[in-house]
Amino acid sequence: VQLQASGGGLVQAGSSLRLSCVADVSTFWRLGLGWFRQIPGKEREFVAAISGNGETTDYADSVKGRFAISRDNAKESVYLQMNDLNPDDTAIYYCAASWDFTGRITRSMDFRFWGPGTLVTVSS
Repeated sequence: VQLQASGGGLVQAGSSLRLSCVADVSTFWRLGLGWFRQIPGKEREFVAAISGNGETTDYADSVKGRFAISRDNAKESVYLQMNDLNPDDTAIYYCAASWDFTGRITRSMDFRFWGPGTLVTVSS
């Protein structure tokens, strides 16, 4: 499974961004998907996860109410809508995939496939 994320950039605090991640796999609908982020020198942090059918989602407390994860199985894509961004959201964002399709996994070790990441920078 190959993943490619896009949509990162430099924005001001209070702005919105939408990250996209495209997968190259015919059984995309069987995958649980997630978004993680990492600041250099720090641990990779869970952001959001979604189940194979898109009906179950989970979020880190730090992004609840601001971020929304969604997927389009026909387009083999997962999205992360990020609203009301603040400087603490600055990080490299990674999309990840797992054969656990429940959408209830939040540990990076539970995701087998990773994209190369996209940088989000939020200025104050």
